[in-house]
Amino acid sequence: MLDRFKAFWQGVILAPIVNLFIRLGVSPDAVTLVGTVGVSVGALAFFPRGHLLAGVIFITCFVFSDLVDGAMARKTGRSSSFGAFLDSTLDRIGDGAIFGGLALYFAGPGDSRLYLWLSLICLVMGSVTSYARARAEGLGYTAQVGIAERSDRLVAILVMTGLGAIFDVPELMFVTLWALAAASTVTVGQRIWTVRQQALAAE
Repeated sequence: MLDRFKAFWQGVILAPIVNLFIRLGVSPDAVTLVGTVGVSVGALAFFPRGHLLAGVIFITCFVFSDLVDGAMARKTGRSSSFGAFLDSTLDRIGDGAIFGGLALYFAGPGDSRLYLWLSLICLVMGSVTSYARARAEGLGYTAQVGIAERSDRLVAILVMTGLGAIFDVPELMFVTLWALAAASTVTVGQRIWTVRQQALAAE
């Protein structure tokens, strides 16, 4: 759903950053790596200690690297299979750090076994969602379906966690975790069903 806004962000908001990095000779892979490290540090250093707003702000400073590195690769003609592999692999690390950090928060100052489990469900099902698509494409099928794409999940949890911390309404984060756990699980089911239908048709 949020993919439709990529052109706007890359063309208007992030274009100056893209051009600056290109002039400085920064490689897209370096941007990918730094972005993942930043997201992981923000999630694992702030969330487990209960500093949710600080964590969201810190992560936001790095999370857009996923758009910057792709725009840089296309503009410089440096797109490569390895770059795509690295980007997808490090995305899983960043996503895991965010929901893992929330799980540690609920295991500590958040003190909620229920939301600890929901955070873990979001972590696992989010990874399976991406794996299902990648595995399907590796077998010659397509599985780009579902109600919970990666960008949707990240924006939802970061925005609602931040707003919940600002206005002292943790229920915003709670509701979002429930929604993402359900949506990610449904998305995995949709992708399995889609690939099954293609496999049966091929047979």
